[in-house]
Amino acid sequence: MKKIRWKYKSRRVAKKLMPLFAPLVLSPFITPTGQSVAKVNPKNLKEKIRNYKLMNFDQLALNLYDEMDLQDAGLRFEVFDKALVGYYNLKHEGMLSDKPVITVVDFTKSSREKRLWVIDLQKKEVLHNTYVAHGRNSGEEFASNFSNENESYMSSIGFYVTEDTYFGKHGLSLKLNGMDEEFNTNAMDRCIVMHGAEYASEAFIAQTGRLGRSLGCPALPMEEHEEIINDVVGKTALYVHAANDKYTSHYLDHANAMAEMVQETTPAVDLPLPGDVANDAGEGLAI
Repeated sequence: MKKIRWKYKSRRVAKKLMPLFAPLVLSPFITPTGQSVAKVNPKNLKEKIRNYKLMNFDQLALNLYDEMDLQDAGLRFEVFDKALVGYYNLKHEGMLSDKPVITVVDFTKSSREKRLWVIDLQKKEVLHNTYVAHGRNSGEEFASNFSNENESYMSSIGFYVTEDTYFGKHGLSLKLNGMDEEFNTNAMDRCIVMHGAEYASEAFIAQTGRLGRSLGCPALPMEEHEEIINDVVGKTALYVHAANDKYTSHYLDHANAMAEMVQETTPAVDLPLPGDVANDAGEGLAI
């Protein structure tokens, strides 16, 4: 029954999207009258379908980005797009709960700027946008150095899954489980957690010209940290972005992200979905 409802919805949405995506899908297969039909190279077809799925996902992400006015909130599309890809990849692997929440940190921004966003994808709204501290050995005003090593006192980049909370010396704190091998998988052993800190405040910025720094934890303003932690606790996605050419992640797979988005019988995120044409074209191909 679920499958029938899903196909009905996807076909209904496909009609709306067909004017936009038809040229992308149909152009390789249209043959002018009087000309012979060229053989389709399976490798080229596979690559075209992969590129189509990439364009599809990025277009859907851009639609959501515009609808939520995330540019006005200071979040760059490049960063949001990667966070969204990771969100769906983590869901694809069964790592996340049903909470449709993404937390995004952009360490390319100055610590004087609000560079953390908590986004509710179902409600299509920014729940929080605030300051977040980086590790003291990652840099002064800007974070430029990152590590996965114990006692490095640096921040770690990449995708995390939020775990449970506890009360420590910083009050309510949230455990973080790093997902990216070589980049943040030692987070639990390093006790990298989300917590509140007095130095993560506008008053500290006014006094020193920058935000205070942690021992590697994403520290938040004291007056906001409890509400933020309660909103993101329980296996939700956190993406920490940085300008790091060495960073790679298998969670940045657009094909898996698209597959997860399409396979959701009751999508947590009400995005326009690609039509059956793309699915039929790619049937039987391992992408």
